Amino acid sequence: MDGLKGQLRHSLQLRLSVALAVAILLVATLTGIFSYVSAYDEALEFQDNSLRQVAALHTRQGLTFHYSAAMPATPDDDEETRIVIQFLADGANAVHNDDSQLPLPISDSVADGLSTVDVGHEPFRVWVGKDATGARFVVAQEIDSRNRDARNSAWRALLPFAILFPILLVVVADLIRKLFKPVATLAASLDNRGDQDLRPIDDQTLASEIRPFVQAINRLLGRVSRTLEGQKRFVADAAHELRTPLTALSLQAEALEAEPLPAATQAQVQLLRSGIGRSRKLVEQMLALAAAQLTEPLPGNVSVYSACRRVLEDLMPLATRKQLDIGVEGEDASLPIRDVELRVVIKNLVENAINHALPGGQVDVRILSTHQAVEVVVSDDGPGIAPEEWARVFDPFYRGQGHQVPGSGLGLSIVQTLVQRSCGQVEVGFTNAASRSGCSVRLRWPL
Repeated sequence: MDGLKGQLRHSLQLRLSVALAVAILLVATLTGIFSYVSAYDEALEFQDNSLRQVAALHTRQGLTFHYSAAMPATPDDDEETRIVIQFLADGANAVHNDDSQLPLPISDSVADGLSTVDVGHEPFRVWVGKDATGARFVVAQEIDSRNRDARNSAWRALLPFAILFPILLVVVADLIRKLFKPVATLAASLDNRGDQDLRPIDDQTLASEIRPFVQAINRLLGRVSRTLEGQKRFVADAAHELRTPLTALSLQAEALEAEPLPAATQAQVQLLRSGIGRSRKLVEQMLALAAAQLTEPLPGNVSVYSACRRVLEDLMPLATRKQLDIGVEGEDASLPIRDVELRVVIKNLVENAINHALPGGQVDVRILSTHQAVEVVVSDDGPGIAPEEWARVFDPFYRGQGHQVPGSGLGLSIVQTLVQRSCGQVEVGFTNAASRSGCSVRLRWPL
């Protein structure tokens, strides 16, 4: 019961359905009672008219009555429903006190017109009138059969309500569901949006009562979009401002290294140049991430194989130093992404794979093309990433636990941003699922 009360308290659709169902039930009940009573009264009135018509027929035809000692049985005769007609004075001559024989023992003191009398402790509906000679006669019928027929007629009048009520409930429930369907469709479309998709919601297909709420959400989305854009521009500007002094520091460290210095000083200079190099790479990645977040995606048609080959050529010296077996497998395919963006994506993945692969190990780049999608899989034979970190490795500056390889933690964030902007998907897993080793990053673009 508490669950139902909670749903009624929080669900507008359920409250509306229940309210309409109760209203329909109440109206149907009142209407059914009125129809039952009306049909019952009309059936009784119709039977009273039957008595009047029989009396009128006797008056017009001048019929005479003959009462036999034993009433002959006929195939269609029904003692409970039959109509009896006799002179009222004949009732005083009846030698019996029930309705088993004619004439019926009806007292001649019954008033003219319609009335109810007891015959042998059974109620009869009678009509008393006079014929052309002035003799009083009576037309009688048992009340029990009349009432039974009236009740059956009244119940038949309720049959349409019994059929229409559940149909009406189903129609109302379906109508309410269809009226709320645009809201459910809107919720589903918002759930399917990407993290960076802050476009206004189209409210033209929504009801006027819901439109102000959606317009308020659009204004909120606009404010959030402006705030995020300001933050991204701040990161881009800061990274751009850091590039120049870092370049100057790198040149000065280069010049200092060329000077004749003690061995200890030379070691410190090399450490300085290494730190400056890492800082420059961090700034370059921050600029790349900011550019990926701020610029609008442009349509393209890029050869995946060509982009992979160019990236491997650039990174071959790094792979050679670790004596890695590196190559591209699979047939070529085209993707709707700019060439420079695809190369940035593959370069980040291949460089990460080289850094984490074991010395003398293997780095594979596979291109898988089907009628449904194009996939690019970059895998290595390194230690891999724990499953609990697969969702977090795409966060900016997150480097995971136990990783000793130098880096900024921005590579996979850049990859995810560029791939999602081109309507692709990124997944992380093991290269060898059985031994839970190696890292495999799968890029997928549905066709």
